[in-house]
Amino acid sequence: MQDQPITIRSWPQAILHLDADAFFASCEQAIHPELRGKPVITGKERGIVAAASYEAKARGIKRAIGLVDAKKICPEVIALPSDYETYSLFSVRMFEILRRFSPDVEEYSIDEAFVDLTGLRRKFHCSYEILAAKIQETVEKELGITVSIGVSLSKVLAKVGSKFNKPNGLTIIPGRDIHRYLGKLSVDKIWGIGPNTSAFLNKLGIRTALEFARKDMDFVKKHLSKPFQEIWGELNGISVYPVTAEPKSSYQSISKTKTFTPPSTDERFVFAQLSKNLENACIKARRYGLAARKLIVFLRKKDFRNIGIELKLSRPTAYPAELFDPLRKGFDQIFQAGIPYRLTGVVLSDLGPENRIQQTLFDDPAKIEKMEKIYHTVDELSAKYGKHTVQHAASLPTKLQMQHEGARGDIAARKTALFQGENKRQRLGLPMLHVKV
Repeated sequence: MQDQPITIRSWPQAILHLDADAFFASCEQAIHPELRGKPVITGKERGIVAAASYEAKARGIKRAIGLVDAKKICPEVIALPSDYETYSLFSVRMFEILRRFSPDVEEYSIDEAFVDLTGLRRKFHCSYEILAAKIQETVEKELGITVSIGVSLSKVLAKVGSKFNKPNGLTIIPGRDIHRYLGKLSVDKIWGIGPNTSAFLNKLGIRTALEFARKDMDFVKKHLSKPFQEIWGELNGISVYPVTAEPKSSYQSISKTKTFTPPSTDERFVFAQLSKNLENACIKARRYGLAARKLIVFLRKKDFRNIGIELKLSRPTAYPAELFDPLRKGFDQIFQAGIPYRLTGVVLSDLGPENRIQQTLFDDPAKIEKMEKIYHTVDELSAKYGKHTVQHAASLPTKLQMQHEGARGDIAARKTALFQGENKRQRLGLPMLHVKV
């Protein structure tokens, strides 16, 4: 049977999805032009491949494999320590470029964004395809990295487009052409559909995105829950998910983790990392006026196995001083002496608005008020002088050892080459690098 078009007006709305190509590795190649065209990987400090350039991928290197295996696959591969601060700066500049074209930019991740282009053809006096090409060219010219872009009627379709022709691809999917791009796309490749749902759809005889999109609404409602009904609508060119320009302000949970090399058996050091995780999670919770009712504590061993515990709190809070006792009790239950650990993590769970917490008969109002004042001052000092200007003593041992050190743990250039006016604690937020291509 020949594919028949999905009937819909070509541009009731226009959503762009931008996906940076091999982002971390591309940032390194932009900073160091001598690395362009060469197989580059990041993650040297962790001993695994965190990101790989397209040149490295072409030689068979995949993300998350060990450095030793990467060297066997491609002896000439160039391994670099991850420089997340610099990658974040590139990301900020990339989003700033997008906002020159549209005020509606959703920062989906460090290297991805959705942009609502609807109605901007008149402002820029060009088609959506030419507008997307201008965005792509501007990013490459100013940052020295390439991005792949998809433009269509919905977020899901725009993401189909951005993945269609990587790297440095530009794919436009108007309403009349939707069927051409969904016909060969398997359901497990649709954004938002995981392995279990794709396996279920396969059992219903649905193997491609086009077969899914062509099912009628009654069929979809009968067999699938609301999230997948929404994806069905998006595949049919109905924009269900709006581009959300505002930063996220509501969370069900907040997690913070820290990986360190070499793995450590030092109980004091491992607990200090966990303590710092807790402080970081609480800082974020207070920023959004949230308090946690549960605390999850977990550790990852050298062999990558996790062990954790969930703790119910006596009262909702986002103050570390109130959480150190349960944190210590949870840590004592899962920590094993002599076992090397490579990662610590905490999750503040079952979050709710801090201002709606009702005190119980067992709470001490004066103590709670004093705690609020202390952490309000701590947050003010952090905003003025930098994060962790004031730090709990339990976290201090983290300063005795760098996050990643050892024979293979080179320090990223951004950590050693400070800009004028910077010091180890205070960094410029956005060095304006102009990269020539």
